[in-house]
Amino acid sequence: MKLRFRILAVVLAAVLILPAQQQPSSVKPIPAPTGEEPLLRITVTLVQVDAVVTDSKGRHVSDLKPEDFEIRQDGKVQKITHFSYIRTGPPEQPQLERAKQQLQDKLAPQLPPVPLKASQVRRTVALVVDDLGLSFESIAQVRSAIKKWVDEQMQPGDMVAVLRTGAGMGALQQFTSDKRMLYAAIDRIKWNFRGRVGISSFAPINEAETEEQAAAETTENEFMEEYFSVGTLGAINYVVGGLRELPGRKAVVIFSENIPILQSQGMNDRIMSSLERLTDMANRAGVALYTIDPRGLPTLSFTAADRIRDPSGPRMAEMAMNRSTKFFESQNGLNYLAQQTGGLFIHNTNDIARAVQDVVRDLEGYYLLGYTPEAGTWDKDPKKQKFHRVSVRVLRPGLTARSRSGFIGTPDTDRPVQPRSRAQQIAAALTSPFGATGVRVKLTSLFSNTMKIGSFVRSLLYIDASNLKFVQEEDGWYKAVVDIVTMTFGDNGQEVDRNDRTYTIRMKGETYKQALKQGFVYTVNHPIKKAGAFQMRAVVRDVATERTGSASQFVEIPDVKKGKLALSSIVV
Repeated sequence: MKLRFRILAVVLAAVLILPAQQQPSSVKPIPAPTGEEPLLRITVTLVQVDAVVTDSKGRHVSDLKPEDFEIRQDGKVQKITHFSYIRTGPPEQPQLERAKQQLQDKLAPQLPPVPLKASQVRRTVALVVDDLGLSFESIAQVRSAIKKWVDEQMQPGDMVAVLRTGAGMGALQQFTSDKRMLYAAIDRIKWNFRGRVGISSFAPINEAETEEQAAAETTENEFMEEYFSVGTLGAINYVVGGLRELPGRKAVVIFSENIPILQSQGMNDRIMSSLERLTDMANRAGVALYTIDPRGLPTLSFTAADRIRDPSGPRMAEMAMNRSTKFFESQNGLNYLAQQTGGLFIHNTNDIARAVQDVVRDLEGYYLLGYTPEAGTWDKDPKKQKFHRVSVRVLRPGLTARSRSGFIGTPDTDRPVQPRSRAQQIAAALTSPFGATGVRVKLTSLFSNTMKIGSFVRSLLYIDASNLKFVQEEDGWYKAVVDIVTMTFGDNGQEVDRNDRTYTIRMKGETYKQALKQGFVYTVNHPIKKAGAFQMRAVVRDVATERTGSASQFVEIPDVKKGKLALSSIVV
């Protein structure tokens, strides 16, 4: 792999590179959460929860005071000691202005967005497509709805990811404000034939089967439902765990039509346990789970695929009732996730795009309420730790509060403090959707193809040398040691290629002075074996100060094997 530094406008031979709002005085305001601490704090001295308040028409209410709330833990009223309202969403544009802006956006050339800083993020949304639990009939509607939202409703300050439960998910590195990356992920949304739902949401009725065959098929179907439901919840759990590192109240929007809790033998303990673990982690991570059933208003009557042997009235009514019961039971898990985390369960609507819009609009703002928990809340013995139910009620008539259901009686552990290891610092900078700014860097990644190498990406990484610590040595030499890591991620967030090197840089005289003024460029080639959308990420770490800088860029690789004309990136 070709590696080289290039000093801008400086003779290269002179550089030696050696790899090697006001409240009563008794109530404290809570600042807007940052990436350094979780939204939901559960400590020995403070329990802090978020709540959304709406009126009878579903509109947000933002003018409430601490005395307008009542908060209870295990049925006992708690004194509110901390209170704030955090506004996250931008004011909604009038419909005419929004239409004009959308037209201008379509006509304007599509330029890469400026990377967001953590302080600039207004809404963080993970759109999770449960392709393990969606029928062939639903998947196209979901794909179209997500694309429409990105086209028309995504706004500056939105950090968004499009994820699939049936694909490997590197959660954090897929959050972006770049619509090009989101479109690439949306294009990969397809029906998963290995999932727990078939072409249609309901398996065809087959009365030609014997009772033994029907019982065996029911057992097999329920095993598949359990296996893939737990897989779905595990994938969502992974996303929620990554979201804990991001600031503010986050939303995970789950598109699914089948997370059952009840089966023929009663409650499925394995699925229920996975649901409880997921909701507890979501509550601690400040994540609200919004669930959307894309089946809309389905017909629960018989179809041409059903094979009915006895079309008598009572038998037909019984089969129709069984199908209806199975439909509502399939939604139990989706409803549970939303209720336990302060989200919404949207169903019985055929306008999936509007459902996505309503969910994101619900992120307009929220209240933070804090109180001091009672002494008996905590128990060091994991076997004795119990679930503490928390309820928030608005005393003003006509208003409704949605909040998290509670927490398990164990306080949050402190986060690891600096200094972290080299690997941890680099991993954090690589996977974070926000660029590290300790060392100023800029990344330019260019597609190219040659007969000998094939397709590859050549990345030019500009490094501001004035951000590095140079140590003066004998004979006028200055030395700095840097770690440079470049990685390629696929559109599913999985690592494709990595280059990790440590360099000792020695310069002197005019070369050193020019480098401090103009910086230098590091060049690296990454081979790409298949066509598709990729994300290049680079991290520079100054070994002496442990400061890091990072940058990323979207790159689309054409399929040159099909004989189509492909144009390499243009260098000016």
